[in-house]
Parts: sequence; C-alpha cells; structure tokens
Amino acid sequence: MPIKTRMSGNEAVAHAIKQINPDVMPAFPITPSTEIPQFVASMIANGEIDTEFIPVESEHSAMSAAMGASAAGARAVTATSSCGMALMWEVLYVAASSRLPIVMALVNRGLTGPLNINAEHSDSMGARDSGWIQIYAENNQEVYDNFLQAHRIAEHKDVRLPVMICQDGFITSHAVQNITLWEDQAIRDFVGEYQPEHYLLREDEAMAVGPYALSPYCMEAKKAQAEAMKRAKQVILDVADGFEKITGRHYGLFEEYRLEDAEYAVVAMGSVCGTVKDAVDAMREQGRKVGLLKLRVFRPFPGREIGAALRHCKAIAIMDRSESYSSQGGPLGAEVTAALYRAKASAETVNIMYGLSGRDVRVEEIRGIFEELEKLAAGEVSYPEYPYLGLRDGTEDLLNR
Repeated sequence: MPIKTRMSGNEAVAHAIKQINPDVMPAFPITPSTEIPQFVASMIANGEIDTEFIPVESEHSAMSAAMGASAAGARAVTATSSCGMALMWEVLYVAASSRLPIVMALVNRGLTGPLNINAEHSDSMGARDSGWIQIYAENNQEVYDNFLQAHRIAEHKDVRLPVMICQDGFITSHAVQNITLWEDQAIRDFVGEYQPEHYLLREDEAMAVGPYALSPYCMEAKKAQAEAMKRAKQVILDVADGFEKITGRHYGLFEEYRLEDAEYAVVAMGSVCGTVKDAVDAMREQGRKVGLLKLRVFRPFPGREIGAALRHCKAIAIMDRSESYSSQGGPLGAEVTAALYRAKASAETVNIMYGLSGRDVRVEEIRGIFEELEKLAAGEVSYPEYPYLGLRDGTEDLLNR
C-alpha cells in the first residue's frame, strides 16, 4: 500500500536505508549530505534498525571501512558530497576493481574552488571513470526509488560493482517535496537478503582482496570489470521492471519526455529536468516540437540507446553542470556527441554549461535555449565554443550574445 507524505531528499535516502536495514554504515559528515548519516544514526539509537554505524575520522576512512565490511560479506552503505568524495578518490577505484557492491548516496556539490557548497556535478563527474555505476535523480521521489533499486543492481551476479545514487545538493537534498513511500515488508522482499558468493569470513574458502597484479594478469581483470559494467545496463532495466511491478513507477536508462516527434531536444540530468519539462509543456501548447531526454544512468553510459532516441532531431542542446576544462565543453556533452556521431545523426548540437555552484536556471532560459536551437538548425547562428547560461555580465552568455 503506498504511503503519501512529504520529505526532503536526504530524509528520503535515510528512509530507504531504514527499510533496507544494511549491515554496516561508515560515514563522515560533509555538507550537504550530513543529514543522511545523522538520520540513520538516530534510527539506530532509537532501535529502529540494527545497522552497525561506524563513525570515522575522514571520508577516505569511510570508504575504506565500507570496503572492509563488504569484503567480509556485509551489505555496506555510506554517504558523502564534494570534497568528501574527493578524499575517497584512491579507494573509489579500489572498491570498484575489487568488485565490492557498496552503495553510496552522493549529494552533488561543487568541488573547491572557490569554496562553494551548492549543487554541481563536478564531484561525480570527476569519478566517472572510477568504475562505479552512476544513477541520477530529478526529484525526491526518484532519489528514494533509485536507492531502493541500488543494492539489487550492485549485488547481481552479473555485475558486482559499487553504485552511487546522485542527487543535487540543497535543490533536492534539503527541499521538501511530496513523496510516495512503500511498505517496509514490500521493500525488504524486493531488495532481499545479501547472499555473497565469495567473502573473507567464509570459512571454507581462502581468498585475497585487492592483491598486487603483475602485467600478465591485471589487464584481464580490468576487461572483466568493463564487461560487468556493460552487463549492468540490462540488470538495471530488469531491476526497474521488478520495481514497477510492486510500485507502478517506471524507470529506464533515461526518460524520453515528449521526445517522440521532437525536432529540437535538450539532454540533461538531475533537478534541472523539472524546469525543462515546464518549458517543453509551455512550448508544446504553442505547437513547437520540443522535447527532453533526461539521462538517469550515466554509468554505464547508454550511448547506443541515446543515439537512437535523438537521431531524428534537427538540433540538440546538451546541458552540463560540470566544467571539464577541456576547452571543448563538459563530460555529458562529449559523450552524447560521440553517441550521436556513432548513430550517424545529422542533428546540430551545442553543449551548454549551466548551474555551476548552484546558479539558478529559469523556465524562460530553457525556452530561450529551444529558440536558439531553431536558429541553429536554420543556420542563423553558430557556436565556435561551448556557451555558458546565465553569466552575470552576459558577455559570453548563450542568450546575451
């Protein structure tokens, strides 16, 4: 039976953790994810769950403890943001290459500098090649739903990879929204008990975790890890199908919002997608053929599927909330453009930098982007470099050129 209530995104993650009741949660506080371990610690103190909470001295230690627990056969979770994730950098790679199915709640926040505590995807995008599965949420409902699916994905025998569930700092993490929860027993039945095949505390099997691998062996391990990431696409879809059966909520690798006959499309992920949908609805009422591809799963990257979904468009804006300093745009722009090239799509594209360090994005600005796409397809404008959206001085702003 669905339960309708109101929660912030951080509360939604904590409630999901309560329902899953993992074995171990090591964590170190950092804004804007601090509330998640705070809520979970209170639940443990109140006897609501029997998770072992490990207070550590740093985020590096938090991930190290999660790795140790997972390697020993426990179901482990943690939460972090921004510089906290950066401090985990070394062990993020170790967790993935050791094939440990840890689940992490990542509340996206810009990396320093200058020092800023607001939403940006530079933290997760910096770790895009670490071997972690990455799933993004538009709103608090999706944060909750994604976290409930994460363990099923991570622990699947064809995957065995860690998963980070991403949400935009403050925009969803602290904003209270209407949300539908599901009954505890239904969720526990869906997630199931963790049944590891190989683990350090198994008495009848000797094993090593994270051993040194010489050249004759290491490349094969990396290939096996890469194949697991490829297989994760189908597992993500299968888990989503099972989730839909108990909740009625549908999830895929991405959402196609009024995209079927769209001539002009925006590609984005995270909370900005709600703003884009409002702009799409308003312009559709005027007879404009516009749409949105909302990317949910960034790793594994569904390039072939994205290319097929956008192949019919005349012009596409790819929106990045992370500057890669490549002089070519952002990481989402690079990967979507490559996917379109492989699909032999003829659409004109522009990669747009937006919302850095929490800069607000308005419906009017998204409508302006669609209008620019119409001009781009008609050959009336060109973009020698990737534009920014909403610069204060407007000198190089997309809509104030």
